[in-house]
Amino acid sequence: MNTVLPLVERAVPPFELPASAREGIAGTPFGLYVHVPFCATRCGYCDFNTYTSDELGPGANRAEYAGTAIAELRRAAATLGPDLPTVSTVFVGGGTPTLLPAADLAAVLAEIHRLFPVADDVEVTTEANPETVDRRYLSVLREAGFTRVSLGMQSAAEHVLAVLDRRHTPGRAVQAAADARAAGFEHVNLDLIYGTPGETDADWAASLDAVLSGPVDHVSAYALIVEEGTRLARRISRGELPMPDDDVLADRYEQADTTLRDAGFEWYEVSNWATSDAARCRHNELYWANANWWGIGPGAHSHVGGLRWWNVKHPAAYADRLAAGVTPAQDSELLDDADRALETVMLGLRLRAGLPLHLLSGTGRARAADAVARGLLEPGAHAAGRAVLTDRGRLLADAVVRDLTD
Repeated sequence: MNTVLPLVERAVPPFELPASAREGIAGTPFGLYVHVPFCATRCGYCDFNTYTSDELGPGANRAEYAGTAIAELRRAAATLGPDLPTVSTVFVGGGTPTLLPAADLAAVLAEIHRLFPVADDVEVTTEANPETVDRRYLSVLREAGFTRVSLGMQSAAEHVLAVLDRRHTPGRAVQAAADARAAGFEHVNLDLIYGTPGETDADWAASLDAVLSGPVDHVSAYALIVEEGTRLARRISRGELPMPDDDVLADRYEQADTTLRDAGFEWYEVSNWATSDAARCRHNELYWANANWWGIGPGAHSHVGGLRWWNVKHPAAYADRLAAGVTPAQDSELLDDADRALETVMLGLRLRAGLPLHLLSGTGRARAADAVARGLLEPGAHAAGRAVLTDRGRLLADAVVRDLTD
């Protein structure tokens, strides 16, 4: 399949950033997120902005999507200029980005290099479903400049994959990781989900063992969340499946942490482990640091200098707006200092490094002292002026964050 040329060639009026959001743009870490909204099938647990049909209207199908995304990239460069920030990370997510031809993803990355200054050590990640890639496909991405691949494994148990409506077979994700290594990728991640109805202790142990049998330097493990409106939620509401049990989820997390730690992985964010600092996902770290990023694609969110905005969700509406020369942004909000401080605390508390206590309010600092007494924050770090989650605190991370920020 040939790469489609961009749909928008004429000059279009830029989306204006307020002066307050422009301050420090060039010197603040900056990343690009490219959302690819297509999936072959919809997983039963997923509530992401994804679509399974190829026939969504002009500009909204796979064949034309790369050109549409490039049109928004051009708007981004026009808006952020003339002193453009240097792109330190690029993350292509979805959906299933690897349903697009590898040449299309390569064309999007090439346009990023043409439009923006790009760091010499730029991290370029794509998500991938294991059944959509092989060594040849991955080799094209690696040659184009992609440096990292994140594969959705979820489980090594066939019956668990069936509950999640995943299409790949057990073992395919690990083989895809091996294909990525053979294609030259140094950094390979596997995603896991724990707590699926019907998953046993043995199933979860087998999934962890399978991950560690592959050539990976990063693992993400997430508790299953039952999102309203999904097929999984409907099945649970009908009594077909039980709701995930909180105690089981905690046991699964502790099992993952112990197994991964014994294998040389260290946690650096509550749900993420890496074998080294170099293996961490720098793009996600950019989010957690509340830095700047521009989200390309339908439903994508952006944040620059305290201004947050998000695009229209439907791919056809997104494409139509770009073709008409108008912004695809649906709405925006300008965060005040209090909002930004709150988000810094909420995100920073989930990191291994924690955050300085002085970023908490007076009430938050008092509650932090209480959290130390309850074994949720490390006493040594607290004495040194930082709030850092203990192993027990990680199990209750969301509750600790709420307690210290309310």
